[in-house]
Amino acid sequence: MFALQGDVREHAHVLEALGAQTRPVRRATDLAGLDGIVLPGGESSVMDRLARIVGLKEPLAAALRAGLPAYGTCAGLIMLARRIQNPAPDQGTLEVLDVTVRRNAFGAQAASFEADLHVPAVSADPVHAVFIRAPAVLALGEAGGDGADVEVLASVPASGLSVDPAGLGLDAGARLPVAVRQGHVLATSFHPEVTGDWSFHRAFLAGL
Repeated sequence: MFALQGDVREHAHVLEALGAQTRPVRRATDLAGLDGIVLPGGESSVMDRLARIVGLKEPLAAALRAGLPAYGTCAGLIMLARRIQNPAPDQGTLEVLDVTVRRNAFGAQAASFEADLHVPAVSADPVHAVFIRAPAVLALGEAGGDGADVEVLASVPASGLSVDPAGLGLDAGARLPVAVRQGHVLATSFHPEVTGDWSFHRAFLAGL
């Protein structure tokens, strides 16, 4: 568990209830022997800054590039993404998931919402999702590319964005990915650790 900031306890509870052993990752030395890592929801700019301060960011990025499986939720999705469309000052990422994301895409805390998503890759039943200051994936791959190896698992209407989709170059009827997978990296805009629907955690553990 990436444990410098965010919903660490909630994710640990889910993973342990599903039979996994967890431990906090706060330094580069904590990466040794991991089968996979979860990057929780929280504040992505703070997570990035703290990871740089303690010397964890580059070793973690290197481990991910070398194949360490990862699951990022909300801020964790932002941390994993290659590009942020509206970063905080000096904010960077781990640059391992080939998508462009927008922070707080659906609005502030007061604009939080819930939705039932059709995600056949992880569950035959609808997945209940809670979006809290959630990011959205605006594009797959590099500018002008198609992100062919990024699999979209779930999406929501772009009309739910807190800004006019046209201002982002999107059609009002477009759908935006909120759950994606690229190789060994899984990420969601929402917080399954707080809903009781553990489909994504099960899918992540099954891939380890």
